[in-house]
Amino acid sequence: MLLAIDCGNTNTLFAIHDGRDWIAQWRAATHTGRTADEYAVWLGQLMALTGLRFSDLTDCIISSVVPQSVFNLRNLARRYVKQEPMVIGDANVNIGIEVRIDRPSEAGADRLVNALGCHVKYPGALIIVDSGTATTFDIVSSDGAFEGGIIAPGINLSMMALHEAAAQLPRIAIQRPEKVIGRSTVQAMQSGVFWGYINLIDGLVNQVKDEYGAPMTVIATGGIASLFEGASKEIEHFDPDVTIRGLYEIWKRNKG
Repeated sequence: MLLAIDCGNTNTLFAIHDGRDWIAQWRAATHTGRTADEYAVWLGQLMALTGLRFSDLTDCIISSVVPQSVFNLRNLARRYVKQEPMVIGDANVNIGIEVRIDRPSEAGADRLVNALGCHVKYPGALIIVDSGTATTFDIVSSDGAFEGGIIAPGINLSMMALHEAAAQLPRIAIQRPEKVIGRSTVQAMQSGVFWGYINLIDGLVNQVKDEYGAPMTVIATGGIASLFEGASKEIEHFDPDVTIRGLYEIWKRNKG
């Protein structure tokens, strides 16, 4: 069985693939100081609830945008999976994605993994909207190449900025308001954050399509993407498994 780890700025996803399907997924808050043993205690307990043990795992692949976390995640794989992990970004790991931007080294590992994860499932040119700490819009050509994109602040960052920079604005939860015009401060903030992001997504997707000049399929992923389902006019597919699908594909290709 394969343990796939996707370490993001806010959350870290642990997922297990049995060779046919993803059979378990868990998320933990990303803390750079968390040791391999602390990860193992937490993960081992969750695995036990589904009848799994570390001895069932035979391989591990790691993708991380938090460099400080990689050392402890490597040690988790070495000590408890008893394998040297495959780490995205290492020289010996071939992602298999052509990067058509001015400075290919600047392309984040997570964005390349997402590009592959979508390309193997969806045909044609793609726009991948990944909603997390940042909201990214990644462009994938019909032949699977990464062609650049857009990086915007994430919705949680925007809410945090409102609360911290304006003395009289409270901290609010993200939810879809019934009406655009708010009748209270909280309603007004929720409308601005939610509908502001819907229009950010739809507006940028439309501009990308106009500039690209070819039909494109729009896929949304990330921890917050489900909030936008039914509200965005441009998003065609909501797919929470984009990243782990990409990691599995990379693992298969490198394992031969």
